[in-house]
Amino acid sequence: MAADIQRLRQMKDRAAIVGVGASPQGTFPDQDAYMLSLQAFRNALDDCGLTRHDIDGLIVQGPGNISFVRVGEMLGINPVVGANFDIGGLATGPLIQYAAMLVATGMCETVALLYGNASRTEGRKFGGDTTVSPGREYSTAFYYTGLTSPGAASAFQARQHFSTYGSTSAQLAAVPIAQRKHAILNPQAIKKEPLTVEKHQAARFVCEPLHLYDYCLINDGGVALIVTSAERARDLKKKPVYISGIGRQDTYRGSSVPNTSFWRETMPKAAEMAYGMAGVGRDAMDALMIYDSFSINIWISLENFGFCKPGEAGDFTQNGRIELGGEIPVNTHGGHLSESYMQGWLHQVEAVRQLRRECGPRQVRDAEMIQYICRGNVATSIIYRN
Repeated sequence: MAADIQRLRQMKDRAAIVGVGASPQGTFPDQDAYMLSLQAFRNALDDCGLTRHDIDGLIVQGPGNISFVRVGEMLGINPVVGANFDIGGLATGPLIQYAAMLVATGMCETVALLYGNASRTEGRKFGGDTTVSPGREYSTAFYYTGLTSPGAASAFQARQHFSTYGSTSAQLAAVPIAQRKHAILNPQAIKKEPLTVEKHQAARFVCEPLHLYDYCLINDGGVALIVTSAERARDLKKKPVYISGIGRQDTYRGSSVPNTSFWRETMPKAAEMAYGMAGVGRDAMDALMIYDSFSINIWISLENFGFCKPGEAGDFTQNGRIELGGEIPVNTHGGHLSESYMQGWLHQVEAVRQLRRECGPRQVRDAEMIQYICRGNVATSIIYRN
């Protein structure tokens, strides 16, 4: 691992995010994923002062069949590289990793990452489909065990955590409650109604033991990021946010059956890489952006990245510890549970805006480093600094 870390350090701070943008988030029956992603792209270009003709790398992502070839055609650009990575929300970290590598190696100078999602309008439920991509962790084999959606798989993990460690659903309520508090401070967030433990516990089960508020939203929207070299970034409109650490560890063994290990074989290794590349420890993080399609993801991530020990997340997340003003704020924008479900892409926008000091009443004071974490059999982490 030491030799690998040394190689990774050659990429530290070589690439930076210089532009971020998002479309409105909600339900837009007159727009599709392409239109929403292009709205976000225009906003990201305006954010950094570049034009579409400055883009020589194009990465496109979304839960539907969105094509980077078609997006490039619509934009009228001819990039050196175009790409997608069809593994759902697990793709966000790897695609940013790919963009950073393209810039650091000189293959591209400026890479645009566009995300479009029209799931609400399309009626997508992320489960129960007649066919699914075999590359996804919730692939067809899940149906043989009765787990017909990612939510069912996460409910399985929540029940396992409760049974193994004595944690409870009432403790888990601290996660959506914290994120709802953050969303109330975010003008772009969809959900603004205050949430309490009592309201969480009284809500219907979607897949027991997960209640309604433990589930992500399903909505439409677009997000875009612009990544360029550190040298070019210094001359652009906004202060750059550097990609200081990247960690990723995959495992494909058992990917098509429910995970029973809480991904303890992948996530700690991704953590080691990210911290090693950045040359810092977890205590240097001012906030965390954690992939939260379901509330249990927060517990799994905090444990596997060493913020608390295995089994201790239930206690760790109590008493405002993960809220703004607490020890380690998590998802200060409201995350998937309250802001919007853009499969991790708005988590990157929030990290950038926090490090630029653009978040107003939800600003993390003196934020200098923020970490993105995504659980799974493709586990990733990114450390950003200003």
